[in-house]
Formats: sequence, structure tokens, C-alpha cells
Amino acid sequence: MIFSFPIRVYYEDTDHAGVVYYANYLKFMERGRTEMLRSYGIEQSQLQANHGVVFAVTEANIRYLMPARFDDALHVESQILTLKGARLSFLQKIYRHKTLLTEASIHLACMDLKGKPKRIPSAILTVFQEKKHALSCKKFPFNQA
Repeated sequence: MIFSFPIRVYYEDTDHAGVVYYANYLKFMERGRTEMLRSYGIEQSQLQANHGVVFAVTEANIRYLMPARFDDALHVESQILTLKGARLSFLQKIYRHKTLLTEASIHLACMDLKGKPKRIPSAILTVFQEKKHALSCKKFPFNQA
């Protein structure tokens, strides 16, 4: 399942030439992941409060294909590729209309509040299993172990 989240490019997102500053694409992707989890009923603040865990980016491989510019209407597509143990990985793409601008694979680790790896809580896995079951007529995009 691919989750799409709209983003508008503001002046503050751009460099002197009106082009989106390269690091801001990662911010846009962060928002896309957060909103995807929120759409599943997973609030990251509640993960921390109730389970004592947070997700931290451990690797980001990003490819810039075309620039976004001031006032562009974009959408960030997020798709979970793997979910197992303490790891979660996403494929994310940013489009302007149907034109692919940027794509990235983003890897996260589930960690306790002291920074130690911790298995993804079973309550979260249950949410993803329910999504998988609800989408059983389609190929589910991630492998769970």
C-alpha cells in the first residue's frame, strides 16, 4: 500500500535560486512517514509514552532527479518495504504532479529511550497485520518476520 501526503513548497524551503534546498526533501519524507503512521492510528508521541520507544533514521539513500521550486504542489509517497525485529524500511518518492523528482530508501530502528535497539512493539505489529489482512486482495508491500 502506498500512502500519499501533499506538501506545498514555501519560500523558506528554497535556496537563493528558488529551488528546494536538498536537505528539505528529507524533511518532506519525514512528514510523509509520520502521516502514514498516523493514518494507521500510530502516534509517535504515544509510542514513546506508552511503549518507551522511538524510531530513529539509521540510513538514508536518496536520489535527486529534478528540482522542486517555490510554490510547487508536491506529494510524498511512502511505502513500507520491510518490518521485522527492530527494523523498518521505507521506499519514498516525491512527485510534482506525475513527474518523479526524488526517491529514497529510508531505514529506521526502533529504539528505547536510552538509544538501545528494541523490537517493534507487538501492538504496532498488530496494526500492520490488520492492514495486511484488510488488503489481502492486494500484494502487501513489506515482508514481516
